[in-house]
Amino acid sequence: MTAYKLAVVSAGLSKPSSTRLLADRLAESTVRRLAPEGREVEVTVVELRDLAVEIANNFVIGFPGAALRDAIGAVTEADGLIAVTPIFTASYSGLFKSFFDVIDDDALTGKPVLIAATGGTPRHSLALEHAVRPLFSYLRAVVLPTAVYAATDDWGTTGDGLTDGLPRRIDRAAGELAGLLAGRAPAAPAVPEQVVPFAEQLAALRA
Repeated sequence: MTAYKLAVVSAGLSKPSSTRLLADRLAESTVRRLAPEGREVEVTVVELRDLAVEIANNFVIGFPGAALRDAIGAVTEADGLIAVTPIFTASYSGLFKSFFDVIDDDALTGKPVLIAATGGTPRHSLALEHAVRPLFSYLRAVVLPTAVYAATDDWGTTGDGLTDGLPRRIDRAAGELAGLLAGRAPAAPAVPEQVVPFAEQLAALRA
């Protein structure tokens, strides 16, 4: 039985980072909710801080290095995507935007995407709606209704009965992603492109 492929993109710059922590929590909740479906989930985490130089080089030389190529493949071939960015100056980080700039515009079409962000203050939570959501809408992805923002004070809170704490927001968003994935057949494994040697092509033309 084919496993679901879940790609997780984290644009945190520090190590450890709250951005990676939020990404891991979202992935764990999604996997847990898919467990009753009886399918395995292959989770691939892409840490953009480790690809910063290759992303910059891609803009200069026009093609990705090996590590960046693998990361792009993991994202574009996944059945679903969790994308988490820190918020700087009321928007996504430059590293986060640059990574998605090097991906083909059509590569995320129809792909379920859970968007999330971290920041120091709740004031920046709307950046998910005015910056991150439009980015993935432009790429024609299926952006989930629930976006998860985690400010510094959100960690360790469970809500007051009237508002949802961070764990409940994580579970709600993960439930939406799991629901979309469960309604889709997992993507078939990529078939390696068969390269026909030039001599064989020439012989076929002469035949």
